[in-house]
Amino acid sequence: MIKNGLLLRSAVPVWALAAGAGFLSPLAWATGTVYGLALVLLTGWGLRQSGRGKFGPADWITFSRAVLVGGAAELIADGGHPLWLLVGLVAVALAMDGFDGQVARRTGTASEFGARFDMEVDAFLILLLCIQVSRTLGLWVLAIGLMRYAFVAASWAMPWLTAPLYPSMARKTVAAVQGVVLVVAVSGLLPSALAFAFVVAALASLVWSFGRDTVWLARHRVPTSEPARIVEITRATLRRPHGPAAWRGHNQAA
Repeated sequence: MIKNGLLLRSAVPVWALAAGAGFLSPLAWATGTVYGLALVLLTGWGLRQSGRGKFGPADWITFSRAVLVGGAAELIADGGHPLWLLVGLVAVALAMDGFDGQVARRTGTASEFGARFDMEVDAFLILLLCIQVSRTLGLWVLAIGLMRYAFVAASWAMPWLTAPLYPSMARKTVAAVQGVVLVVAVSGLLPSALAFAFVVAALASLVWSFGRDTVWLARHRVPTSEPARIVEITRATLRRPHGPAAWRGHNQAA
């Protein structure tokens, strides 16, 4: 028996790669190989960092979504397959989003690792969709997919950006809209002008959401000039909670 289910976590991406060996270009094959290796290594690292020994039921759902996202990455890198195949993969991955959270809550297995894993899969899927849409609408579309990563990079210089955020239905709605709009734009079902307008509106809503949360975090950050005792108390209150809300401040400004 291999610790942390490494054999199973490795076998699934390998099987997916093998299934596509007959019709994928070398670039797509390389993309899938790098993605599969990164998926196995990063999930193993995340489990060790969180102190968990294995995936929970919800984590396997997220992992399945991650494998589908890897398939989408291969198709986008290949660029020679019908759009309906890409749209189908992405639609299933998006439809599965939310199931992992429900399973985690119902089985009492919610964790920081699971919440972060789910968020990273969502973020990478949005970036992939932006890459595909940018081929027809322009490179500016990449701003949607890169905004979350820019937020994380900014938090390295400004740690107060990692503080927990307040619950917000508007934030969740804006995040959900990105995926729907981008999938519709990828499908080609809308005229170019209408698809352009929808993607612009999605980007504008994302800028508003990130901007609003950044301003809120700036107003509620801990002043560094306060006495050490007060700072310590405040840091304790800002310590990340356990469960799905644990990573809100890391990027759920979206």
